[in-house]
Amino acid sequence: MQVTNEFLQNLRQDYKSATLDETDVDDNPITQFKKWFDHAVEAKIYEPNVMTLATADKSGRPDARIVLLKGVDEDGFRFFTNYLSAKGKELKRNPYACLVFFWPELERQVRIEGSVEKLDKETSEAYFLTRPKASQIGAIVSPQSQVVPDRAFLEERFEEFSKKNEDKMVAKPAHWGGYIVKPTRIEFWQGRRSRLHDRINYEWIKKEWVKTRLAP
Repeated sequence: MQVTNEFLQNLRQDYKSATLDETDVDDNPITQFKKWFDHAVEAKIYEPNVMTLATADKSGRPDARIVLLKGVDEDGFRFFTNYLSAKGKELKRNPYACLVFFWPELERQVRIEGSVEKLDKETSEAYFLTRPKASQIGAIVSPQSQVVPDRAFLEERFEEFSKKNEDKMVAKPAHWGGYIVKPTRIEFWQGRRSRLHDRINYEWIKKEWVKTRLAP
């Protein structure tokens, strides 16, 4: 099938699975997020913790990629990565980000904006120890976001490190660890008929969450 502009213009889906009203949601958006996340798990959505992480460099040019949520509490949303990667360098220069969750089976989206801080070394080490050994090794041998000659370069480095450390515990490298997105705005989006979607927005104002409805 050839993708044309006409095909894309006519590609649409009417949403009708649920509604979202101000009275339906918790006053605390973190609590509300956990409720929706539980629904996503119960619906057996594939990797419900998949989220888009959007960052920007010092000049304001945007960048985005998929990462995995690895923790959420009243402090914020946590993920782990290579500090020397493109996203790590961007967050160092401009420590703000946006997260987007999309669960199409539930016709739901959550958008989160906030400042970003590194997690402490102990927290990052504790999580690193829970990862499969192959993932630990991958974090060490892959110079994330850098140009490499070919796939064989990575596989050779992986095999060499694996053989040298076959019977050893793998320590977290200094260039790898966690971040926490401390939210200042969280929006819950529920798809509705005729593109009149429900959007409930929370903003952190004067040390409390203020809830409003946004037009779709």
